[in-house]
Amino acid sequence: MDAAAALNEIAFWLERELAPTFKVKAFRKAAGIIAGLELGELEARARDGRLKRTKGIGDRTLEVIREALDGDVPGYLAGLRSRGSHPLAEGGRELLGLLRGDLHSHSDWSDGGSPIELMVDAAQLLGREYLALTDHSPRLTIANGLSTERLEQQLDVVARINARRNGDFRLLRGIEVDILEDGTLDQTPELLERLDVVVASAHSKLRSDKRTMTRRMLNAIADPHTDVLGHCTGRLVQGPRGTRPESEFDAELVFAACAEHDVAVEINSRPERQDPPDRLIQLALDAGCLFSIDSDAHAPGQLDFLQYGAERAAANGVPADRIITTWPLERLLAWAASGN
Repeated sequence: MDAAAALNEIAFWLERELAPTFKVKAFRKAAGIIAGLELGELEARARDGRLKRTKGIGDRTLEVIREALDGDVPGYLAGLRSRGSHPLAEGGRELLGLLRGDLHSHSDWSDGGSPIELMVDAAQLLGREYLALTDHSPRLTIANGLSTERLEQQLDVVARINARRNGDFRLLRGIEVDILEDGTLDQTPELLERLDVVVASAHSKLRSDKRTMTRRMLNAIADPHTDVLGHCTGRLVQGPRGTRPESEFDAELVFAACAEHDVAVEINSRPERQDPPDRLIQLALDAGCLFSIDSDAHAPGQLDFLQYGAERAAANGVPADRIITTWPLERLLAWAASGN
């Protein structure tokens, strides 16, 4: 099999398992090193020892390359494929099959770990019909948020990618825009108007008092550019960043506003977030809200986290037609363009 493809697939499965970033990067880096080499040149370098002496090629990646060059499925990849044949989540299988897309993902333009093209390849591999690229906005400097200029450049990249793709997949122009302390969105209205999808999320001052946080969220929801309210409580329940409690806000008021302004409540599928908690999903259901099951993927393998979100949505009885990521692309875009 193709050696670079084997290395990238290994990285995919490792990302899906939430393996340490350094391990994933080793395989992605090795794939990048050999991707530009002709097959004959790669084979020669593997034989004469030059590949082993190449910076960025370690013992394990070299083993994978050699086994792939021999025409075999590398043993390390075979083991990962075997583990990956088991679902990440046991429930929600029927609902997962109805999901057409994903409206929250990150690339290496902000704090993701992979180029946009690799995210698109993985989304198509998983059977998605559309994926929204939602890198962070400028105020979130810790996540390398995109300035107006960089976002405009990214929109050109998205257009070029779509021009090269088959018509059965679409990369959507999007952003995860930060909700600022006064509830305004961290990007110019003119640029937000050019996007297909706007996910609005709070990332700072999450321990503000209940009244302040409620007012902040209501202002963001009322903005006509907001399509999806991202990870609404900001909680962390596990993972390397530790845990973080939920933000305090008046959930009944916030979800009533989401229903009024036709803003979808995100069911964030990252295992460390599991946001919103079940009781808030039930409140949002009672309020008549729409939902968006999203991966919040920061690497290609994490796009498969939708399994977790589908399991939680199904367990809470969320009807499929109220989940906008089950909708065909045309319906989704018409809804987003309506100004909510």
